[in-house]
Amino acid sequence: MNYPMSGSIRNIAIIAHVDHGKTTLVDQMLRQSGTFRDNQEVEERVMDSNDLERERGITIMAKNTAVTWKDTRINIVDTPGHADFGGEVERILKMVNGVILLVDAAEGPLPQTRFVLRKSLALGYRPIVVINKIDRADARPDEVLNEVFDLFVSLNADDDQLDFPVIYAIGIDGVAKTDLDDDNDTLVPLFDTIVDHVPSPLQVTDAPFKMLVSSIEWNDYVGRIAVGRVEQGIVKRNQSVLLVSRTGELKQKARVTKLFSFSGLDRVAVDEGVAGDIIALAGYEEAGIGDTLTDESDRDPIPYFDIDQPTIAMYFRVNDSPFAGLEGDYVTSNMMRDRLMKELRTNVSLRVSPTESPDIFRVAGRGELQLAILIETMRREGFEFSVSRPEVVLTEIDGEKMEPIEEVVINVPEEFSSRVMEILLVRKGILESVQQEVDQVRMTFKVPSRGLIGFRNDILTETRGTALIHQQFSEYGPWRGEIPGRSHGSMVALENGNITAYALEGLQDRGSFFREVGEPVYAGMVVGANNRNDDLLVNVVKKKNLTNHRAAQTSDSVKLNAPKKMVLEQCLEYLEEDELLEVTPKNLRIRKKYLDHNERKRHAKK
Repeated sequence: MNYPMSGSIRNIAIIAHVDHGKTTLVDQMLRQSGTFRDNQEVEERVMDSNDLERERGITIMAKNTAVTWKDTRINIVDTPGHADFGGEVERILKMVNGVILLVDAAEGPLPQTRFVLRKSLALGYRPIVVINKIDRADARPDEVLNEVFDLFVSLNADDDQLDFPVIYAIGIDGVAKTDLDDDNDTLVPLFDTIVDHVPSPLQVTDAPFKMLVSSIEWNDYVGRIAVGRVEQGIVKRNQSVLLVSRTGELKQKARVTKLFSFSGLDRVAVDEGVAGDIIALAGYEEAGIGDTLTDESDRDPIPYFDIDQPTIAMYFRVNDSPFAGLEGDYVTSNMMRDRLMKELRTNVSLRVSPTESPDIFRVAGRGELQLAILIETMRREGFEFSVSRPEVVLTEIDGEKMEPIEEVVINVPEEFSSRVMEILLVRKGILESVQQEVDQVRMTFKVPSRGLIGFRNDILTETRGTALIHQQFSEYGPWRGEIPGRSHGSMVALENGNITAYALEGLQDRGSFFREVGEPVYAGMVVGANNRNDDLLVNVVKKKNLTNHRAAQTSDSVKLNAPKKMVLEQCLEYLEEDELLEVTPKNLRIRKKYLDHNERKRHAKK
């Protein structure tokens, strides 16, 4: 593969809210640049490529693709928009020289775009604004353009950044125009704007090779693959290169066994990588994010800002419930350990450590959402296990117990601001500042990490989904005291069996149920929430006694309240210290750590 000459590379990141048409636009860019054949079957694989990303409306892992337009190579990088993956965002934006802000012509700029756009503007990038889906019946491109301008102003954009080029697009048809009245029917104006507006990377080719490792991939055939932008020099296959840590310590001296460039959806083997280009290389099993690959003549590392440290930990355990092994393919401790070790290869902000029990592993991550994504990914792969309640990672400084404190910035419409304040003050948050924006209030809090467990659902429910939440680790601070937990106990099944309508009807006034009639349960399983603050043993499998004078009561004649169905994050938020969440490919079940009632009483006394 031939590289374009110096000066003809552009590195861009795409910022877009889910469903605003990022994937279809990139697919059309790949087609019109000649990367795909016209008749080639192409799935939506470039951006938001896995089911979890599409379902949750978030990008989790950054991805790379590239097109060649005329003589210019355009590297395109997707960016995560959620704060738990903020480490990804910081790294990825440092690989590029410009950004495309993609906005729906009807919906306008939405919360997910704001977080990444703020970071892009802070780095001095001058975005290109693409207003997409102008063919929608409810499209309002002129108003949306004004909203985008207001967003830039609210994020303190400078005059150069406010003078952004605007492209109007119909991504699904591969159409881009600089004016709404144009009759252009290709993406040529978009390609030309990228080449003209985005600066080419600084390409110092006569200096020793240096590259910052910005992300890590894994391939079963070649092993660990380091991805990053070549900061200076040229690297060739089989060249001897040093791997140094961010402190300058030599980690590995080896040869570059494989060298890849990005082309379309694929990594393509190349013989050399030049300054300014984004490449991937293999041969360095010790490579980690933030390390520097450098020529032997210059061992100095490239400066790197550390990624966020883990603040939340959970215990992953082998499932030992009566239903163990019935619904999962991977159930043993060895299988779980291997899977967690595999995750560490590419997930840099995760920590996995063994415990005294070979069946239990402590997993620490950047936040509750990051751990929830890992749990959901594993269950979809066929794993069966149980997890404990999330807990904060504490440290001791000068003999004092310190806990992680996070800065939480929340943008909400003014009508919801007092409710948001109430929620975070109860969670031991301290309000730092309030700022009036164009149509919103921005509040900044300092909140203990443990107070943020489950708070996202509360905030989004109370603000009807309008809140934009950004959180990041701030510092370790003194322990702020107890935070009120849930105000009610659990209803715990007394016997094994299937839930009956007759049993539930008699228990309805005691609380709300999580399980339905006919579902199998076991003794020690949590089947609902008790109205009172203590646990209640309930017999949910009880059947009606039949006599010659009594007919079996049909379930149709029993009026039952609908059970409360909880998603994974809600289950994790519900857990108390003496409870576990049983996770299988088919079910999420809350259960007591000790299933036997008498054993629970003994441990409670201790």
